[in-house]
Amino acid sequence: MGIFDSLRRRGRRGPAAGAGRSGSSADTRYLEEWAAARRGVEAYVEPPTTVTDTTVVLVAHDGEWTRRRIGSLAAAQRFGHKHTIPVYEAARVGYPKRMREYTERQKRRPAG
Repeated sequence: MGIFDSLRRRGRRGPAAGAGRSGSSADTRYLEEWAAARRGVEAYVEPPTTVTDTTVVLVAHDGEWTRRRIGSLAAAQRFGHKHTIPVYEAARVGYPKRMREYTERQKRRPAG
């Protein structure tokens, strides 16, 4: 058995983790409900990786955020158009400062 034989066999088992897992209707429903309950929501689309499919991060006016699978950039753009939410490509524009500030505030919050 060669050093790479086990890697070759593993590749035959099927797609890599996350491959082929596009956003489900439950993901879309969650995003719709989350966006409807907040104001000033923007969408930041994250490109697919070897581990995950395309995801979208919704960020509210106060920096609160959530992430779910969306399937593709086109699907995120359709979602944004349908719900009047601006859609940005995170790899091009980055994430808003308010999102980082919100995350920092949550870390400093006492547990309980």
